[in-house]
Amino acid sequence: MSLELFDLDIGDFVEDFGLPGLAIGVGAIILAPILGPGLAKVGKPVAKAAVKSTIVVYEKTKGVLAEAREALEDIVAESKAELAENAAEKVLTVEATSESG
Repeated sequence: MSLELFDLDIGDFVEDFGLPGLAIGVGAIILAPILGPGLAKVGKPVAKAAVKSTIVVYEKTKGVLAEAREALEDIVAESKAELAENAAEKVLTVEATSESG
C-alpha cells in the first residue's frame, strides 16, 4: 500500500531525500506556525533592503552598459571610416597606376 501525492509515491521522496530530508520537512511544517510571524517581521525589512540593493545595482549597471555601448559604437564608426579611407586610397593608387602605364 502506497500513499499517493500528486501521482508520486511517498517512497520516492524517502529514497531521493532520505530520512534526514523527511525529518527536516516534517520539522519545518510543525515549526512554521510558531516561527512564521517572527520571521515575517524580520523578513520584510530584509526583503525590502534586498530589492533596494537590486534596483541600485540595476541602475548603475544600466549606466555602465550605456557608456560601454557608446564606446563600442565609436570604435565601430572609426573602423568603418578607416576601411573606407583605405579603400579610397587603393582606388586612387590603381587609377594613378593605370594612367601612367
